[in-house]
Amino acid sequence: MDVNTIAWLILLLPLASAAVILLGTKKSAGISALISTGSVIATLVLSFLLLAQPDTAAAKPLQWLSLGDFEVTIGLKLDSLAQGMMIIVTGIGTLVHVFSLGYMHDDAGKARFFAGLSQFMFSMTGIVLADNFAMMFIFWELVGVSSYILIGHWYDKDSAADAAKKAFLVNRIGDFGFMIGILLVWVLTGSIYFDEIAKAIGGVQNANLLNAAVLLVFCGAVGKSAQLPLHVWLPDAMEGPTPVSALIHAATMVAAGVYMLARVSFLVGAAEMAADTIAIIGGATALLAALMATQQNDIKRVLAYSTLSQLGYMIMAQGLHDGSDAGMFHLYTHAWFKALLFLGSGAVIFACHHEQDIWKMGGLRQKMPITFWTFLIGTAALIAVPGTSGFWSKEAILEAAWHDHNYLVWGLGIAVAFLTPFYMTRLFVVAFLGKPRTKDADHAHEVSPIMWVPLAILAVMAVISAYITGPLEAKGHVAFHMSLTAILSLAGLVVGVLAGWKLYAGCDRDPVNIKLFANKFYLDELYLGIVRLFQDFVGMTFDAVDRYLIEPITVRLPALAAMSSGYVLRLLQVGNLQAYGFLFGLGAVVLIWLIVF
Repeated sequence: MDVNTIAWLILLLPLASAAVILLGTKKSAGISALISTGSVIATLVLSFLLLAQPDTAAAKPLQWLSLGDFEVTIGLKLDSLAQGMMIIVTGIGTLVHVFSLGYMHDDAGKARFFAGLSQFMFSMTGIVLADNFAMMFIFWELVGVSSYILIGHWYDKDSAADAAKKAFLVNRIGDFGFMIGILLVWVLTGSIYFDEIAKAIGGVQNANLLNAAVLLVFCGAVGKSAQLPLHVWLPDAMEGPTPVSALIHAATMVAAGVYMLARVSFLVGAAEMAADTIAIIGGATALLAALMATQQNDIKRVLAYSTLSQLGYMIMAQGLHDGSDAGMFHLYTHAWFKALLFLGSGAVIFACHHEQDIWKMGGLRQKMPITFWTFLIGTAALIAVPGTSGFWSKEAILEAAWHDHNYLVWGLGIAVAFLTPFYMTRLFVVAFLGKPRTKDADHAHEVSPIMWVPLAILAVMAVISAYITGPLEAKGHVAFHMSLTAILSLAGLVVGVLAGWKLYAGCDRDPVNIKLFANKFYLDELYLGIVRLFQDFVGMTFDAVDRYLIEPITVRLPALAAMSSGYVLRLLQVGNLQAYGFLFGLGAVVLIWLIVF
């Protein structure tokens, strides 16, 4: 099979799957699930075939738009960056599909759910393989639509419907800036194709405009990868089914922003001020999200804020000189162990009859041994225990910050290296150890193989993925030396785990109560207040204009004039012949007088 056929099949198979389900097999949930799962398995096999191709391989583009000399094609970029990302997307996608066969077995909207998964796979594949900004933006928006559909899968639940709308609207803010940034890049370089932009970027003379263009493009990543200040949609998106959380909000969709910045790393590297801003926003997001995670009680929300924090690491790396590779390395390892943790939380929720509060769990170590050990491995990778994949990729980012002499960002990263072990130890101790705190936890049992087999595979990848760096051009060599960064990082690991254990072992309620962290720094309330202030002000203004200006002049005045005229004319219609004769004579006299005088 030639590379052109492989590439186009990878892109189009998920679209065909979604179309077949929606148009043909929607009434048969079982068949729909198998079609969607079969398509993603096929794309995984094809992705491995694509991986065997040289990174200079190319697929034949299709012309999409032609306006004079301006042409846009649907072209597929098949370099090593795209090849490696496709392994992540299709690999995680396959395991999520298999897990969903068990998790969504009795769901009333099962066929619709799997159609949404296929649509998402199509959209995400388009982003990964795009060779120009126009194509990337189209699929970028399709990912937003897919996210809206999947987050709001249980649309009859108000919280899920609101979360879907919130995700969609917040992302549109970032995407608006992204669109303007693409247009500005086109103005500065004369092209929207990545290879051509890379060649032309050296000739751009206006540094201010270039920095502005990069920051506007970065707005897309701020929305999609949930960075400050547009991070507020991601935790609420946990209202969707847990497999959706694993696929979209841990491994792939939120990583799209990081991947996009890596794809245009030549742009970021050419704009120093913009690069510094990107690094600082990433570091600030990593720290604030980690602080928020320390006081969350919903198992999925703890992992959601952990995702925000780890995405902050990746974004931070994209703003560092020579840090893009380290950021992609962390994206690669994080995809496996965070998908493991989300699917593990899904297994826990499923076994505890859809209970998500960690303080209503406990004792799950004996009840769910396979989930316990796989979750422990995922936790070890997330908190960067030496030897796990997360350790190597996190150290690569911190070392990149140190060598870049960006000590502010480096300090933020070190602080997060302490907080992550703390809040994950809290989650693990409260949920899995001790005694069951509720009947649901006491009656929990291990999930079926269709759910725990993906956990086992992901657990293996959480350990070994850092050593399999071929798909991503060996992003950061796997090596270790005892530097200041390593010493502080390991100290943060030990102190964080010990603090979490000391505070939470044997506790039935949280001994720490920091409302600022629990309420997410009140940023949601601040945004809601701002929206209401401006929305109410605009509404009151238009109401006053309508009530006291438009309605009296355009509605009431004409009506009053018509009514008054009718009243006067009514006096002339009295039904008396003598009166009519008198009025006729009077009118004739007036007419003669006007003619004569």
